[in-house]
Amino acid sequence: MGGAGDSHKGTKTPRKRNKQRLGRVMNSWTRVIFVFSVVGVVGGAALGAAFSWKDTKGEYLDLLYDGRRVTRYMYAYDTSSEQRAFETCKVLHHVFDENGEKLLTNGPDGEKPYLKSVKYPHHRGIFIGWNKLTLGGKSYDTWHMTNGVAQVHQKFLEQKADANKAFSTALIHWKGGDGKVFIEEKRTTTVHRPESRTILLLDFETELKAVSGEVFLNGDPEHAGFQYRAHDDVDKGPADVKAKYLFHRDGVDPKKREDLTNLPWVAMSYGLNGKRYSVLYMSHPDNLNAEAVYSAYRDYGRFGEFFKHTIPDGQTLKLRYRIWIGQGELPERAELEERYSAYIGN
Repeated sequence: MGGAGDSHKGTKTPRKRNKQRLGRVMNSWTRVIFVFSVVGVVGGAALGAAFSWKDTKGEYLDLLYDGRRVTRYMYAYDTSSEQRAFETCKVLHHVFDENGEKLLTNGPDGEKPYLKSVKYPHHRGIFIGWNKLTLGGKSYDTWHMTNGVAQVHQKFLEQKADANKAFSTALIHWKGGDGKVFIEEKRTTTVHRPESRTILLLDFETELKAVSGEVFLNGDPEHAGFQYRAHDDVDKGPADVKAKYLFHRDGVDPKKREDLTNLPWVAMSYGLNGKRYSVLYMSHPDNLNAEAVYSAYRDYGRFGEFFKHTIPDGQTLKLRYRIWIGQGELPERAELEERYSAYIGN
């Protein structure tokens, strides 16, 4: 009987076997959950992360992703002093670094005074304008914003933010020093969920409507069009932080107008805060690219395309662009071409 009792003690009951199986299953699920959590964070888009808007009323609108600042739309308009009029004469879009702490772009930030000692202080973040816009025989400088000319935010028409993207549509008036509005702009910016190596993927879409007569958008490649301007520290920094450019093909001379016409995209990199950042500027095929000329050689980091165009009274010009920003040196041309193809749907 003793032998039979010893044999019974060494036998696992069904209840014990089930508990062991359950333990192994729970350990496996724990490992799976941990791996997915790590992948979600390392991939640059933590599980559960989403976009959100934060408005500092009357001053600027921040876009956050998982609590990190991504962009800032500067929309204040204040003529109470010469300094404030200088700071708020045009709307612009700032871009923050990968940590949401420091600006990658130039211009007033709404937190501290903006100095006129900045090189070309009218170059501000992501912006648009023409230095020789004409209406009824008069010229208006919507680039330098002289003689009281201003781009004035009127209101937000629509905003949305979720886990995949965020967009905001604003109504903006372009007006002269006499208060006359000559362009009514409807501007939509859409920011897409960041992927690996991406700090920002932004679509800029604008509708420019002539509301007080025929408008002629006039200027030159250095003082007109849709533009990106790097932070002023790039200008003030040493040679190794200066902007470098890459074109869609070899042999492009950035000083020859014929080489800079009708380009699909241009890329630039620059150094800032001990790091390197790359920017890909893409112009949609629906734009007036056949007439467009790029300015893309300034070592302080201002580049973009320009064209001349007449907008008949009551008519609207629609423009579409995409800006991609990543950390590190410029990617290979093939990768940039893939990003452009993804943008235009090829």
